[in-house]
Amino acid sequence: MPTDALHDDDHSGLHGRLVESLGLSICGGELAPGTILFIDDLMARHSVSRSVVREALRVLSSMGLVTSRRRVGTVVHDRSAWNVYDPLVIRWRLATGGRLTQLRSITELRTAVEPQAARLAAERAKPLEASELVTLAGQLWAAGQDGRMDDFLRLDVEFHKRVLAASGNEMFEHLHKQVAEVLAGRHAYGLMPHHPHVDALQLHSDVAASIQRGDGDRAHEAMVAIMDRTMGETRQLWEEQEGVPAAPA
Repeated sequence: MPTDALHDDDHSGLHGRLVESLGLSICGGELAPGTILFIDDLMARHSVSRSVVREALRVLSSMGLVTSRRRVGTVVHDRSAWNVYDPLVIRWRLATGGRLTQLRSITELRTAVEPQAARLAAERAKPLEASELVTLAGQLWAAGQDGRMDDFLRLDVEFHKRVLAASGNEMFEHLHKQVAEVLAGRHAYGLMPHHPHVDALQLHSDVAASIQRGDGDRAHEAMVAIMDRTMGETRQLWEEQEGVPAAPA
């Protein structure tokens, strides 16, 4: 491999690790709003070059996590300025002690969007799309019943992605990365049952079958039920892990 390619790969790796480290620290509150980040300090602390630091700060700025101020430096933003739709911001927030707040807010967003996406999919999905969704729901059921949770996560992410895509609404479709992050977060942090309840598996099958039949009302209803169950499971499991009631919505 050419020397330049090796250098580029190394630079990309260092840059990615720095973005991850700073992003987690900001989203977790270790770097509080108003904190000033100095390039020389970051270079020394993380053993990286000036160009790596500048590029990392540029990425974080694009997410609204920091801003560059003339004669001051790079300042950490308050959460109100963050791009809370950015998949990496969602991932970092899920990795912090405030993950319940993130899970709750994105589940509320999903409750507003995904039932309508399911209704539209019942009206707009092509026959092949609907048929594949039914097959996917069957595979999801089998993985859940067998306790193959890695497979279940992969299939669940794909199922919700396809429902959003089948809606025919490009703005709904582009939410699939955010949905994937929260599903992965529930899986990674133990905020879902070890074996999905049969009712949840049935509801996914109901969504798929309703879309295939063109029954928008039933598809909407079943997806609402999925979202309600998700919110309830998150609250219950959080209480079990923390030993205290979850904060009210």
